[in-house]
Parts: sequence; structure tokens; C-alpha cells
Amino acid sequence: MESFLFKALQLIIALVILVTVHEFGHYIFARMFGIKVNRFYLFFNPWFSLLKYDPRKGELQVIGYTRDENGQEVQHAWKTLRVGKPHPAAPGAKPTWRDTIYGLGWLPLGGYCDIAGMVDETKSSKDLAAEPQPWEFRSKAAWQRLLVMVAGVLLNFVLAIIIYAGIAFHWGDRMVPYQAMTEGLDFVPEMHEAGFRDGDRLLALNGARLDAKDVAQRWELVQPGARVQVLRDGDTMTITVPPTLVKKLVSQDKSFMAMRMPVHIDKLMPGEGAILAGMKEGDRIVAIGNDTTPSATEFYPALAANKGRHIDMTVIRDGKPVRIKNVGINEFGKIGIQLKMPDKVFDVETKTYSLLEALPRGWEMGTDQLATYASSLKLVFTKEGAQNLGGFGMLGSVFPDTWNWLAFWQITAFLSVILAFMNIIPIPALDGGYTLFLLVEIVTRRKPSERFLEIANMIGMGFLILLMFYANANDIFRFLLK
Repeated sequence: MESFLFKALQLIIALVILVTVHEFGHYIFARMFGIKVNRFYLFFNPWFSLLKYDPRKGELQVIGYTRDENGQEVQHAWKTLRVGKPHPAAPGAKPTWRDTIYGLGWLPLGGYCDIAGMVDETKSSKDLAAEPQPWEFRSKAAWQRLLVMVAGVLLNFVLAIIIYAGIAFHWGDRMVPYQAMTEGLDFVPEMHEAGFRDGDRLLALNGARLDAKDVAQRWELVQPGARVQVLRDGDTMTITVPPTLVKKLVSQDKSFMAMRMPVHIDKLMPGEGAILAGMKEGDRIVAIGNDTTPSATEFYPALAANKGRHIDMTVIRDGKPVRIKNVGINEFGKIGIQLKMPDKVFDVETKTYSLLEALPRGWEMGTDQLATYASSLKLVFTKEGAQNLGGFGMLGSVFPDTWNWLAFWQITAFLSVILAFMNIIPIPALDGGYTLFLLVEIVTRRKPSERFLEIANMIGMGFLILLMFYANANDIFRFLLK
């Protein structure tokens, strides 16, 4: 229970940061263009709020409860605290920050920025029946409204870059040296043609020791004539890079080689084949049936080839081989394990960055995470991906059981990338839906009616609510299987 509460606390703190930054993006751009913001809320507040600050009245309202003679809560009531002088709005004056009510809701599922003159989850087309006012969202130019809508996504991505830059500056990059990669590396086919083989361990480049922390060396070792020393099957050999290799790799992803990971079990999923057959955390799987699996490269194809079957596997436990009988592989080729991360398997070295070096490193890390997440999103539309979809339970589970600042900021930065990407998807009720309609308006010079936006928003909101219920139901189902 303590572990659950601690993970939940970390998730809520991360959400406070991410939601505040996202909504502040909308708020600050709205204010830049003279648009009035009615309410700025962290978390949702159906029926009541925990806190509500009205700068015009100089009042802070705190939720309270009245009780009957038996001490039972019967209704809620506001306790009002005076926190400043009243500042009544002058007739006809332009809106300022004082015209916004700032609040804290009780439902930690997000937040909102109630922008005047905009159809959203807080207003319908009927609420906008009056003549447009110059300080309303709908009265502004399309490009200004577009910037207001994308500002939340933009600030979330900027936040991720800043966090990653801070991580690089404070902790540096933790990398596994080439010499510590016991299973070597995997290479793309173009590297195979040049003479590299999966499992080769990189040793030296042109007589100098290779350093995994030196990013520039990755391209130096594929330059024409480069002499790369590798360890293969216990023997040291030298590969001379052909002049055509670098040209072939130009069209490739920069990761033309990747570390081979041995299959060390970090966690076991309840009710799945591995735990039911008797595998333990810390086991290293080295064979499936008669097929050896020194790394994940061989392991996953072997699982896929035997999906839907029960098969013997060999693990290394306490330094000795142990045969595990009848391990069930499900129809998706899974046995219910989570592998150890590289820093739990290999010796790790750290590269430090100055402040100026950390900024481009933060940009690189942020864009890499965005590209990785975007490419993996297609899995959601598969049967297996839909079954593995998770909600707040899954998000909370990625946080560690004990407080770790590095892990917290890494996860928060990644969640900020996810929030930015998910919000820009063109689904009505998300920022991406509004952005799509605004782009169409800019191109066609025809503005959609408020009624159309209201209906689209309702459809999008319904879809998102169903998706949220489905994702969180998956969390509950997985929890009940424990």
C-alpha cells in the first residue's frame, strides 16, 4: 500500500507541473493578444473546488463542510479569506490578469483555461449568442487563435527540453562503454555488407580506444578507410570500412548499430507464462527449446515462432543453468516479463556537460523521445496494443518505489513529451482538433460556426471519455490479476 501511495504522489506532482505549464501556455498567449481568460484551473472542479482566488474581490475561498449534530457532513460551504484589497474593473477597460479566477479542483485528471469567446468543455454555442466583444477569442485573427491553441503543446515540449538539459547538466549522460557490452552490438544490413557481424564487440578505431560517450565517433567509424578493431567469438580482428558504406547509411536512421541486451528478468507479470512455470526475478534466459538466445535479438523471434505453445526454456540462476519446464507463450508471443535496464546489467560510465553543452543535448533528447513515441503510437491500433493500453495506474507504475530525483525528472520529461504529442493529435476537444479547424479556416477563409464546433467538441469529448474509461479499466483488470 505504501508503494502505491508513493507512486501516486509522484504522479500527482508530475501532473501538477505538466498541467500547469500546459494551461499557462494557453493563458499567456491569450493575454498577449488581449483575450480575457475567465478561469485558470489546475485539475477539474465538477460541483466544487478546493481553492478559488478572485483578484477583483481580493478573496480566497477555501472549501469547508457543515455538519449536523451527529457530526455528519451534510453540505459544503465556502470559507472566505481576505488576501488583498478589492480591485473593481473600470467600465470599458481592457481585461487584465485580475479578470481571471484562479482555482484548484479536486479531480486530478487535467486542468483547463476558460478563454472568453471560445467553444470548449466549459461553454456551448448558446453561451456565445451575444455579439462578439473585442477581448474575446472569436474576435481575434485566425493566426492569433492558432498560436493560443498550440501554445500549450509548445510549452510542454519546451519544458521537456529544459528538463532534459537540466538532467544532462546535473547528472550527465550515463552510458555503457563498448567494452562492457558483453553481447556486442547488432548492425543494419549495410554494416553487414561492410564486414560487421551481429555480436561484434567494438574495441578500437584507427588504433585508438573507442568511447561510447563520444557521439562523433559513431560516424568516424563508418568513414571510408576507417580501421575498426572488433572482438568476435573470442578473436580480435580488424575491419577496413569500404568507401561506399557512409553513402549507404545517409538514408538510414542514425542508429545503424545498437547494443545487444541479454535477457535478464527484472519483473514478472502475474498470471503469465513465466511466473506460472517457476521463473524468478534475476533469471537470465539463454535458450528457448533448442534455440540459444544470448540476447533479446534472438529471444523475441524465438518467442514469436512458438506463440500459443508451451516450451522448455533454460535460464542462468545463481551462475548455474536451470531448465524451466512448459513455459506458456501466449498468442502474442509474450511470457509476461520485463527486462532489466542496461544500467542494471552493465557497468555504466557518465559523460558530463557544461551549461552551454547541456542545452543542445536537451534538444536532442527531447526530439529523440518525441520521434520514438510517435513511431510507437501505431501499436495502439493493433489488438495487442489496445489490450496493453493503460491509464493512470500504468502511468503511476513507471515511477520508482523510493524517491529518486533523476528517475522523477526523466519520467516527468517523457510524460511532458507524451502530453504534447497527444494533445496535438487532430481529435475534436483536444488542442489538435481546434488547430485543425483553424488551419482549415486559414486556408479556406471560411470560419466554422460555433454550433459545428460545439457538436465536434461533444463527439471528441465522448470519444476521449470512452478511451479514458477503457484505459483505466485495463489497469483495474491487470490489478485484479495480481
